[in-house]
Amino acid sequence: MIVFLVRHAHAVEETHTRDDSARHLTAVGRRAARDLGRRLRWYDCTPAVIWTSPLTRAVMTAELLAQSMPWEGVIESVPALAPGGSTRELMAAMRELDPTGAVLMVGHEPGLSGLGGMLNLADDFPALRKAEAARIDDRELRWLFAYDADAPTAA
Repeated sequence: MIVFLVRHAHAVEETHTRDDSARHLTAVGRRAARDLGRRLRWYDCTPAVIWTSPLTRAVMTAELLAQSMPWEGVIESVPALAPGGSTRELMAAMRELDPTGAVLMVGHEPGLSGLGGMLNLADDFPALRKAEAARIDDRELRWLFAYDADAPTAA
């Protein structure tokens, strides 16, 4: 299975009137998510499934990525991708997917790098920057791709 892990794009800060789950993307974050989606399209990111954390900034990132690919399927909200979510639940859910397909997951750090480490059996999986993607193919980290990069960086 091919797995694309994507950290959400740049979001507004948490305030006393806006809790963490309601943080929306900034204008820079919206542009970064669209740019990353176009770059992923150029590099054969054709997921069968898109999963996202239910937090606003991740949902917005997933929707903008999907529009830029373009994606016509359903984007599924997966609570295990939220901060503090269960990596084991994600691994179990992935076992239900077609092993010949690809899944794109949008979430948060440090959960994404923890999941990446479990998927490729490495303790040193890199933390993803905002609006950055990692491609894991057959348990091997193939590349990292930032929204502002001209090409993926080999892992």
